[in-house]
Amino acid sequence: QVQLVESGGGLVQAGDSLRLSCTTSGRTFNIYSMGWFRQAPAKEREFVAAISWRGGRTSYADSVKGRFTISRDNAENTVYLQMNSLKPEDTAVYYCAGDSRLRAPGRAEDNYDYWGQGTQVTVSS
Repeated sequence: QVQLVESGGGLVQAGDSLRLSCTTSGRTFNIYSMGWFRQAPAKEREFVAAISWRGGRTSYADSVKGRFTISRDNAENTVYLQMNSLKPEDTAVYYCAGDSRLRAPGRAEDNYDYWGQGTQVTVSS
């Protein structure tokens, strides 16, 4: 079993920063690439960012490129999402996800086998 737990969400103002964390536990050796997704009210869940197993490859949605940074600390079994210059349209529940196969970080939800429960990020204008 693998568990993913997100933290770091909250209520901030436009232009502020937040750092989300996702800590994995259990059979963590089953996890390779990690990703962040988000779901805004009444919208489909969408890809935000992903990172390869060793951190050498990253991928970002166009809407967050240049503002968000994904990173990971494998010794701590944690992946981070640094979010700067937040906008009201970034308001969503943010989910981390883990891929059980060794491959490039993907953008599709189908790439990921393990999911956290999500953390709410609210950006006021």
